[in-house]
Amino acid sequence: MELHVVILAAGKGSRMKSNLPKVMHEVGGKPMLAHVIDTATELNPAKISVVVGHGSEIVESFVAKNYEQERVRCVQQKEQLGTGHAVMQAADSVAPQEKVLVLYGDVPLIQSNTLKTLVNTASSEDGDKAPLGLLTVCLSNPTGYGRILRNEQNQVIGIVEQKDANPKQLNIQEVNTGFMAIPGDFLIEALPKLNNENAQGEFYLTDLVALAEQGGIPILTENPITETEVEGVNNKLQLANLERCYQRQLAQDLMVAGATLIDPERIDIRGSVQVGMDVFIDANVIFVGDVVLQDGVSIGANCIITDSTIGVGSNIQPFTVIEDSVVGSQCNIGPYARLRPNTELKDQAKIGNFVETKKTVIGKGSKVNHLSYVGDAEIGEGVNVGAGTITCNYDGANKYKTVLEDGVFIGSNTALVAPLTVGSGATVGAGSVITKNVENDKLAIARAKQAQISGWERPKKNN
Repeated sequence: MELHVVILAAGKGSRMKSNLPKVMHEVGGKPMLAHVIDTATELNPAKISVVVGHGSEIVESFVAKNYEQERVRCVQQKEQLGTGHAVMQAADSVAPQEKVLVLYGDVPLIQSNTLKTLVNTASSEDGDKAPLGLLTVCLSNPTGYGRILRNEQNQVIGIVEQKDANPKQLNIQEVNTGFMAIPGDFLIEALPKLNNENAQGEFYLTDLVALAEQGGIPILTENPITETEVEGVNNKLQLANLERCYQRQLAQDLMVAGATLIDPERIDIRGSVQVGMDVFIDANVIFVGDVVLQDGVSIGANCIITDSTIGVGSNIQPFTVIEDSVVGSQCNIGPYARLRPNTELKDQAKIGNFVETKKTVIGKGSKVNHLSYVGDAEIGEGVNVGAGTITCNYDGANKYKTVLEDGVFIGSNTALVAPLTVGSGATVGAGSVITKNVENDKLAIARAKQAQISGWERPKKNN
């Protein structure tokens, strides 16, 4: 039986107080809808239909950019008339032999294992008719949720929404999460029977449960591992709560994998992080994109690391920013350093405080320790770049390369005007402006002759 996933993502989300469609608000640096689509993809469905409405242009553009259209398609719900009406918009692509799994674009933390269990339960043989699978959960405070109605044999016979429930039904703690696995043939037959004769004047998808019971369709229930999995988002407070739950789980995963976190509540992962053994991560560190921290890496407080690999035993000191870079083994970086995209540090390289690099390779054991900018450069092994050095790589229109060969020593406060090569073993005197290539093992000095001016008066403040 093929699986067809239908994701409801058409709601306006007025309580979010935002022009951005609700499902496009992010958890862990990724839109909630993307979390749901990615989780659904783990089930290997034949197709995924995303029902869009409010802000559909934004949602459709995101889906088209990030997913194969042959597998994930968007369908329009021009009027938001309830969950049943939303599923109706995808009904034209539902085949009788399919199992239809209904998910929600604003419930981002649902786990694939929970959904697999639900689908497997709903695919089991139970009489002549394929069963309907229902994900339920028991809450100490079920306010706002539809209540699960059972008969004396403990069989599900229906769902009653909060606004339609009587006082006795309101005391029921087992509630509907909204997640359903529905036989395609039953769905095709039952959707036209839904009506909007209820307190909200909407077509409820939950009414399918009563129709299934009336039609002799077995109704089987499963439960999520945690309540957090089925929590939805209606406002920024709930969004923030889910963000913390998500980050807490990622922090736990890092610790299980071998990392030491000085405070698991003060870490943000907006992508994925792979860690080796004995990795140390201090407070308020942010990881973005795909980050790899190899054995023995230490990350100081308040660092931001994006799409980068940090080699064995390297030490990243506090307030360092690293983006799209590769750091070798036993390197020392920071504090207050910035590695911009396409920086590569070979083993044992050092980048000190208030140093910025960009599109640069820094060789083994080389040092750029203080207050320097090195861009569009290739630096060999054992090079020392003095404080205040700048590679002048841009002439206002084009970028040019600076090459410092092995063993070069650059004095403090030097400007290296590219294109330029400083040969191996050469030395550049402090305060120089170097505009021509320097030969191997030579000393280059380029600065004006010092003068002393008599009769000069220091400027004074105007009264």
